[in-house]
Amino acid sequence: MTIRRTKIVATLGPSSSSEEMLSRLISAGVNVVRLNFSHGTAEEHIARANIVRSIALKLNRPIGVLCDLQGPKIRIGKFATGKITLKTGDVFMLDANCVLGDQDHVGLDYKELPNEVEEGTILLLDDGRITMQVDRVLSSKIYCVVLSGGVLSNNKGINKQGGGLSAEALTEKDKQDIKTAVALEADYVAISFPREAADIHLARKLVLEAGGNAGIIAKIERAEAIDAAEEIILASDAIMVARGDLGVEVGDAAVPGLQKRLINMARIHHKPVITATQMMESMIYNPIPTRAEVSDVANAILDGTDAVMLSAETAAGQYPLETVQAVHRVAVAAEKEYFTRFDSRISRNEFNASDESIAMATIYIAQRLKVKAIATLTQSGNTAHWLAQKDNMALIYALSPDRVARRKLTLYRSVFPFPIEQEGKNRDEILHEMEEVLLKEKVVEHGDRVIFTFGEPIGHPGGTNTMKVVEIGQSTAS
Repeated sequence: MTIRRTKIVATLGPSSSSEEMLSRLISAGVNVVRLNFSHGTAEEHIARANIVRSIALKLNRPIGVLCDLQGPKIRIGKFATGKITLKTGDVFMLDANCVLGDQDHVGLDYKELPNEVEEGTILLLDDGRITMQVDRVLSSKIYCVVLSGGVLSNNKGINKQGGGLSAEALTEKDKQDIKTAVALEADYVAISFPREAADIHLARKLVLEAGGNAGIIAKIERAEAIDAAEEIILASDAIMVARGDLGVEVGDAAVPGLQKRLINMARIHHKPVITATQMMESMIYNPIPTRAEVSDVANAILDGTDAVMLSAETAAGQYPLETVQAVHRVAVAAEKEYFTRFDSRISRNEFNASDESIAMATIYIAQRLKVKAIATLTQSGNTAHWLAQKDNMALIYALSPDRVARRKLTLYRSVFPFPIEQEGKNRDEILHEMEEVLLKEKVVEHGDRVIFTFGEPIGHPGGTNTMKVVEIGQSTAS
């Protein structure tokens, strides 16, 4: 298979939970699996994570596990008939105290909504498919006029145009789900609907208190999060451009520009980015994507995203394998067009850590020597992290004895983690072992020029401080 730099995140569900299908998806190129905590039980998520890890071990492929918390998704209640049809001009009531809805009204799971809307507020239901304007609010009841009708069924989401709802980012369910995520050794936990950096800090605190070390991903999907984007990015380990709810709140026309801005901002702050929502939506029912979807995925890659995420396409779609294969093809082609350049900030920035300094120097030399690859010996993954956040033609091979670090690196563009044993070995033995790993994995050949980075003294954690240009097959001694 042609090497692909961009990572693929695939959501698991009924279409992709069997061991056979998971094996095929991972073999086809899935790097990270997403467990959507909006659906399923804790036991089901733990079982799926265990199956994924078992398959990854058999295939000798590091696979990350991302647990995506439900967050305060504001939803209507249920209808006695399961669904109704609304027409433009209908009067419809949202009632926080309603138990079972009918043609005239329906309940709310967010009881504070009547206190947070007023006459003229625009509410968007079912991802904006149905639009209502608030006419008046009386106690627990919100009287609305339907502006754009359609079929409305049980438990559909509600957004307020322009944002502004005060629901906390972490619900009681989310706090319990964090414990489940830690129990299954999640590599990442995604926080839905954060409004500010404090939401990310709280999530990290809860993960640590539960005994976990998962990276925290902020899903940018609230209008308020755009204004606080920089502080949220700085507080997070990665971000997700969650274009569904974001598009409903800010308007679909604003999303492409915001996507580019958020990806660029994250790269400036050295944080990986996942671009998500409807990447290959038509492939839920069709074996090939539309030209528009191909362009969408390609443009996200050209914007600089680290990963693209598949949701219903792999969770419930009819063609999960074909979807992953299509994303792989599009990514490989788009990466050929990606304009790789030396980052001018290297020449003027001050670096506070040796591993960042070595990473930047490595990229500078790799660009000019046109090396085949960069191989970094890393305990924590930090050097690979720095290398991944700069445009660079050379592929990055992260050799780490730490399986947790290797799994986290599965999200980073251009980084390919491999295990290595270093305990009890001296410098020259380790350098030889690095060569052997690369040759064994068939990512280099004898005579290829490669840059090695590592920390000295060997075996002592504390940061990469050494870089060495080697020719594979030649002596690695000084």
